[in-house]
Amino acid sequence: MSPSPRIRVTRETHDTPAAIAERITRAGGTNRYGEPNFRVVWGGARLTWIGGRWTDRDAHGNTTREAIEVRRVPKYLPVDRWHIERWMPPEFYGSPEEWRALTSETEDGIRIPALGPYPARGDYEHCFTLQSTAGEFEPLSPAACDWIVRAIEWSRRQPRSDQRAALAQREARREREADAAADAALDAALTPHSLAQKHTNTKKAS
Repeated sequence: MSPSPRIRVTRETHDTPAAIAERITRAGGTNRYGEPNFRVVWGGARLTWIGGRWTDRDAHGNTTREAIEVRRVPKYLPVDRWHIERWMPPEFYGSPEEWRALTSETEDGIRIPALGPYPARGDYEHCFTLQSTAGEFEPLSPAACDWIVRAIEWSRRQPRSDQRAALAQREARREREADAAADAALDAALTPHSLAQKHTNTKKAS
C-alpha cells in the first residue's frame, strides 16, 4: 500500500521594494540596533513561533502525525496582504522570566514555549493592514507608500501613552473583525499576557 499523500502548504511570498522600504525607514527612523522602527511585510512571508500540539493530515484529511513542538506559522491574516509593523523594545515584553511564565504551556507533561523564545532584541508588532475599506487587496504602490508615510509621521507625533492606547484599540478592533470572519487569527499582540491568551484561542480554533 502506498503512503497517503501529505498536504503541503505553499504560501505566496513577496519582498518589499527597496525604494519603498528606504522611504519608510526615513519616515520612521531607526531603533537602538540601527533597524527600521517601521516596516512593510507580506503576510505570507511574515512567520512567528507557535508551540503546542500539532496534528498533520494527508490530502484526504486523515491524521498522519501528532507532535508537541514549536513551529513557524504566518503571524498575520490575511496572508495575501501587505502589513505594516512597528518595532517594540524587549522591555515591552517584560523580563525573560515573565515571558516564560506567561507564554509557556504544558502538553502531556512537556513544557513548551507557546510563543517561542523571549524576544531579546525586541520584535515587530502589527500596526495595520494595507487593504481597501471593503477589505480587498491593495498593491504596495507609490500612492500607498505616501499614505503609510503620513500614518507613520502622525504616529511619531503622538505621546507614548497615546500610541500604546491607539495600538491597543486598533488591535482590539482587528480581533473583533477576525473573529467575525474566521474565529481565529495569528495576529500580533501588545502584551505578553494578551499574546498568550490569543495563542490559546488560536489553538482551540485549529
